[in-house]
Amino acid sequence: MKIKKGDKVRVLAGKDKGKEGEVMFAFPDKDTVIVEGVNLAKKHQRPQGEGQPGGIIDKDLPMHVSNVAVLSPKDGKPTRIGYKVLEDGTKVRVCKRTGAELDG
Repeated sequence: MKIKKGDKVRVLAGKDKGKEGEVMFAFPDKDTVIVEGVNLAKKHQRPQGEGQPGGIIDKDLPMHVSNVAVLSPKDGKPTRIGYKVLEDGTKVRVCKRTGAELDG
């Protein structure tokens, strides 16, 4: 999976199409990501002791990685991701659109 925690992404499909956010969690075994403020659902929460009151809370749900695209750091537009091996042997992710490096 080419999308990692901390990447800025744009939603390409679904009810939140066009929204942007940061990846909070990535689950490579399920090919899903949780994006901050996207794909929210209401959850009816019971009180958990004295520290946490009950009520209706917003919960971020995972979405498939194919429904999001990473934003290029240069121009802020959605891009695909490729890999490049540097001279010192390290492998970095690069934007297909601009050629900018995403890692480091």
